[in-house]
Amino acid sequence: QVQLVESGGGLVQAGGSLKLSCATSGRSLSSYAMGWFRQTPGKEREFVAALSRSGSSTLYADSVKGRFTISRDNAGNTVYLQMNNLKPEDTAVYYCAASPAALPLAATGYYTYWGQGTQVTVSS
Repeated sequence: QVQLVESGGGLVQAGGSLKLSCATSGRSLSSYAMGWFRQTPGKEREFVAALSRSGSSTLYADSVKGRFTISRDNAGNTVYLQMNNLKPEDTAVYYCAASPAALPLAATGYYTYWGQGTQVTVSS
C-alpha cells in the first residue's frame, strides 16, 4: 500500500511560481511511475505531467510544457512539480498518483494510488 500526501499549493499571482510536493511514508516512489493531474469543478481530472519509474523519461501536457517540471528526489520518497509562469487557467486541485507501470503515462486508469489533492489558485 502506498499513501501519497501532496503539499505546496496556495494562492499566487499570474506569472508566479509554486512547487508542489508529493510524499510517501510507505514504499519508495522509485518503484512507480508517477503522475500529476489536476481537476476543476465539473470537469474530468486532467493529465499534467508524468515521470517514468527510472526517472529518466518525462511526459507533459501541451498546456504546461515549458512551464512545469516533474522530478523526484534521490531517496525516491518525494516527487515534485515545479510550476513557473503560472496562469489563471492553471487554477485547480492538483493530485499526485503512482502507477506500477514503467513508462510515464497520461491516462488516469493506469494509476493505482492517489493523494488527496492540494489547491492551487492563480489570480489574474
